[in-house]
Amino acid sequence: MNVEIERKFLVEGIPDSVGPDPVPVRQGYLARGAGVAEVRVRQQGDEFCLTVKQGSGLERLEYEVPLTEAQFEALWPATSGARVVKRRSAVALPAGTAHVDVFAGDLTGLVTVEVEFADTAAAAAFEPPAWFGREVTGQSAYANQNLCVAGMPE
Repeated sequence: MNVEIERKFLVEGIPDSVGPDPVPVRQGYLARGAGVAEVRVRQQGDEFCLTVKQGSGLERLEYEVPLTEAQFEALWPATSGARVVKRRSAVALPAGTAHVDVFAGDLTGLVTVEVEFADTAAAAAFEPPAWFGREVTGQSAYANQNLCVAGMPE
């Protein structure tokens, strides 16, 4: 078990510090919903995993299990209708690494950035850089498990 402490923001302009080689991500949900643990499979580049997350907001429980490509492909059809496709870039910040997600498909135009922290004190002390937009931590409309079925938030 791992505790994920993460803040999420919208991005309107991607800074030059975002590298030229973002990693493609396919992510699909096997189970999702309010009050239910979300269960997803993800391909990020050539890595595959199954993740279970419980809770919402800043601090959530997270369990991650590596998968083989064959295991991922066997589970992928079960995510039909609950998928997101994006490209992810890493940006070094003094507080750690930010992950910039540029969404594709029905979510084209949406760009978010997530920063994970070692503890809630570090998350509270974090001063986002100027290129970060509005914070959407804990706003369910911007959770990937909801974006995959509800589409672009208004």
